[in-house]
Amino acid sequence: MSTEAVVVDVVRTPVGRGKPGGMLSDVHPVDLAAGVLQQILVRNGLESGQIDDVLLGCVSQVGDQSMNIARQAVLAAGFDERVPATTIDRQCGSSQQAVHFAAAGIMAGESDIVVVGGVESMSRVPLGSSATGGSPMSPRLRARYPEGLVNQGVSAELIAQRWGFDRDRLDAFAAESHRRAAQAWADGFFDRTVVAVPEAPEARIDETVRAGTTAEKLAGLPASFRTDALAERFPELDWRITPGNSSPLTDGASAALMMSADRAEQLGLRPRARLRAFDVVGDDPLMMLTGPIPATRRVLERAGLEISDIDAYEVNEAFASVPLAWAAELGADPDRLNPRGGAIALGHALGSSGTRLLGTLLDHLDETGGTLGLQTMCEGGGMANALIVERLA
Repeated sequence: MSTEAVVVDVVRTPVGRGKPGGMLSDVHPVDLAAGVLQQILVRNGLESGQIDDVLLGCVSQVGDQSMNIARQAVLAAGFDERVPATTIDRQCGSSQQAVHFAAAGIMAGESDIVVVGGVESMSRVPLGSSATGGSPMSPRLRARYPEGLVNQGVSAELIAQRWGFDRDRLDAFAAESHRRAAQAWADGFFDRTVVAVPEAPEARIDETVRAGTTAEKLAGLPASFRTDALAERFPELDWRITPGNSSPLTDGASAALMMSADRAEQLGLRPRARLRAFDVVGDDPLMMLTGPIPATRRVLERAGLEISDIDAYEVNEAFASVPLAWAAELGADPDRLNPRGGAIALGHALGSSGTRLLGTLLDHLDETGGTLGLQTMCEGGGMANALIVERLA
């Protein structure tokens, strides 16, 4: 018999623009992660020695984020040296994968208390840094895909083309993401989850949210990913993906406290939610970002639910075309999709985004009285994680 895995708490930093001069760019990513780890202990009255393991997501594991950044963060946070830690790379879904791994370990009886989360400083370790000095396209991989794979922006273009999303639709979705996120901040919605960064006391709210964004303003931005070579390879594309309808480069960290339901009761901690089902899939590596569609179908089947049973869904907004295609295929209610804004407004600090979405989802369910939430992340290489949580009153 498996043990029930529950989520007790989630915290995150405000997010900064992932470029030099961003509000968190002077903070070492180890210290960003250490800060949220410390907050998890303080907020829940725990000693670090009670933690069985720490699992952190991080995508660009080089430079400041090298040498198993999860372990470095545990040490920087002052945890007992006997607490182990490991770093996970499931691309954009790295910290959501940490949640899945922790839940599996708890349900199997291997762990009682696990801290999960993630970190990414895209200002200090730019996207693609881990590929410096080589290429992931090996001879065998090129033999299977002789024309080569493409970057995620081109995949987002292919999705927009296949589902027929024109530039106006993409920009309107992006503007609505900013409107919802700005409203959430104005309403104090994020106050429960966002914690201070001692090294950057001026960082109080997400630097990436632009309250005055409109589709009309976004319409003037140029396409980001068109090159002559790509235009020749994909003549069908109109090149609609821009900085405005994509998630921005971002710095940030997040963490969640997970444990067995029995352990939470013993400690007098109130679980916020339990994991009903979780799954991970591989999908077409050229389209790449369509994985949330089959992942969602599988996790709904595992839970014995329909999309109409879900009160809110967090679908990572790597690009506007991704959640739009997901909603079209699943027949999802647009009012329940990223109701507090998504990564286009709130940023996408790669390794930390999974647990950031989890915190937003749980806060929304708490505030609205909803019961079931679904979260899914598209991931580089054509993969996706999906999970369903049930809020516990």
